[in-house]
Amino acid sequence: MTTTETSPREIGVSFHHALATRDWPMLRALMSPNVTWTLPGDNAISGTAAGIDDVIARAELIAAYGVSSTLERVLVSRKNLAIGLRATARRGEHVLDEYIAAVCTLRQGRIVQVEAYLDDVDGMNAFFARDGG
Repeated sequence: MTTTETSPREIGVSFHHALATRDWPMLRALMSPNVTWTLPGDNAISGTAAGIDDVIARAELIAAYGVSSTLERVLVSRKNLAIGLRATARRGEHVLDEYIAAVCTLRQGRIVQVEAYLDDVDGMNAFFARDGG
């Protein structure tokens, strides 16, 4: 099945799987070359990553912090999707326990935009502090 034949639900599950297993070639296949990924906050992973290489670099950075995530929901519209995640990690005295909604815009069966919504931006800022916290 090609990505143009894949349902939004399947793309959402595959997107989470690629992130969770650090399957960067799969992530590259799911996303448009000009994809953007925006995260709120003021920390090492916040802001907008633009282009597939920057998006993968961000995913690698998140993985380097030891973050694991559980897929809780895949929500679909006619053409787009949102995934609900719970991300957890421990780094020294810093603990991450974050609920995330990643809203993905699709075009021609590929992710062109990801916008993340967080339940605890301050907690994310503390865990991913630019100075290493």
